[in-house]
Amino acid sequence: MKEKFYITTPIYYPSNKFTLGNCYTTVICDAIARFNKRQGKDVFFLTGTDEHGQKISQAAAAKGMAEKDYLDEIVADAKALWAMLGIEYDKFIRTTDDYHEKSVQTIFRTLYEKGYIYKGEYEGLYCTPCEAFWTESQLVDGKCPDCGRAVSPQKEEAYFFKLSEFGDKLMKLYKDNPKFLQPQSRINEMVNNFLKPGLADLCVSRTSVKWGIPVDFDPKHTIYVWLDALTNYTNALGYNSEDESLFKKYWPANVHMVGKEIVRFHAIIWPAFLMALDLPLPERIFAHGWMLFGGDKLSKSKTTGSVECIDPRILVPEYSADAVRYILLREIPFGSDGNYTTEIFFNRFNSDLVNNFGNLVSRTLSMLKKYFGSVVPKHEKSENEDDIALQNDVKKEVENVFKVMEDFDVSKALISIFNIFTLANTYIQKVEPWAVAKDENQKARLATIMTNLLEAIRIGTSLLSSFLPECSKKVLDAFGIDAEADFADLDNFNGVEEGREILPIAILFPRLDIAAEFEKLAKIMANK
Repeated sequence: MKEKFYITTPIYYPSNKFTLGNCYTTVICDAIARFNKRQGKDVFFLTGTDEHGQKISQAAAAKGMAEKDYLDEIVADAKALWAMLGIEYDKFIRTTDDYHEKSVQTIFRTLYEKGYIYKGEYEGLYCTPCEAFWTESQLVDGKCPDCGRAVSPQKEEAYFFKLSEFGDKLMKLYKDNPKFLQPQSRINEMVNNFLKPGLADLCVSRTSVKWGIPVDFDPKHTIYVWLDALTNYTNALGYNSEDESLFKKYWPANVHMVGKEIVRFHAIIWPAFLMALDLPLPERIFAHGWMLFGGDKLSKSKTTGSVECIDPRILVPEYSADAVRYILLREIPFGSDGNYTTEIFFNRFNSDLVNNFGNLVSRTLSMLKKYFGSVVPKHEKSENEDDIALQNDVKKEVENVFKVMEDFDVSKALISIFNIFTLANTYIQKVEPWAVAKDENQKARLATIMTNLLEAIRIGTSLLSSFLPECSKKVLDAFGIDAEADFADLDNFNGVEEGREILPIAILFPRLDIAAEFEKLAKIMANK
């Protein structure tokens, strides 16, 4: 029986204005899901949209549309963007889905009957964009501490969840399970900012908001966003339905991947809900940092006509989904904030994708065609120091990829993968196959050199396939390797079949004239 692996993104506020930053979590989760599939695990990857609440209703009204019609258009657009980026999810949940709404009502009723939900009156400061209530002491300069926008006082009858009863249980959870919430800085934030000052009971219904799921036994109340939104993780698996087979198979989640701005809801409110329902908790919650745009002010002076583009719908058609995935996955240190500029994107494209990976593949296959007619030559085990060093160094990088991926550190994984390509390029310069080829008595040596290079490409590209699937598939197809099969022969240099013809590959990534690309982007954006 395969080991299961359940990974989720947060469900997104529907928007047709996705930037690179909005795509970050989903691309990461796609890469992690693909990597675990290739390890032979039974993977379920969930994403979706959070479609209830006051701001949705206001946005639809501004366009003169019914809420559901407004949402249908945006969700279709979001799914198209995920497809453009090569994201392969197993399920896309919408909180307007019938099965989700029914389960939310059942959960609300269950918590009410168990005494964890009670009716009262709420008076507080409300942030409409974040759909969150705040106390005066939690505000920053009188504004919402999350988004920095204005809050307004509101008072209404409401149902409350007894969150205040779970402070000690959450403290114990963090202490007993230090990997439950990562990175460690997020635990410190939750403890110092929320648990130590004491948790207040949580408002879980509104009477002033109508676009949402009604409380079935008190329909003037609409179930408030976080009890609705967070339970998507269980409801997507059929919790509270006639068929709970997926829930029984995949729950608890192995990891909820979230942005640091919503860690409080996932690391405090969500486990409290689950504790109250007597359900197992997710194994881990990872709160990643943000992609910061245009922070490298020095870059502005380096390139004539500099223009910042953060629209994936422009970048993907021009530079490929893999190039966009690479900058997202590589440039942000996992768990921390990372900086993005269009110049960083172009430089990474040329240095890593063109010079390192693409050039290695191109020159190796060119030499293989020239020296061996594109056929993998017969070779024997080598005792040459350069060969042994290459093989040992590649093996270390492979081991590191698997090590860092245990903590979902995709940036470090990519560094190690591209180190493999660097090692191979350095090996070429050191052993000089073109010089060896001049000596007819060195045919066996030349065969060993070429197979070493093919193996380094095979191993590195097999690992890369989870992160950059399109270009990796082109290379692996040429090698006669299934790009979606389980990882195999990554710990040895004997995975390329002797006598196999390696098919030609078109240029994977064309070199960019950066100044010309800035001019082109400026014209595209001006016409949008």
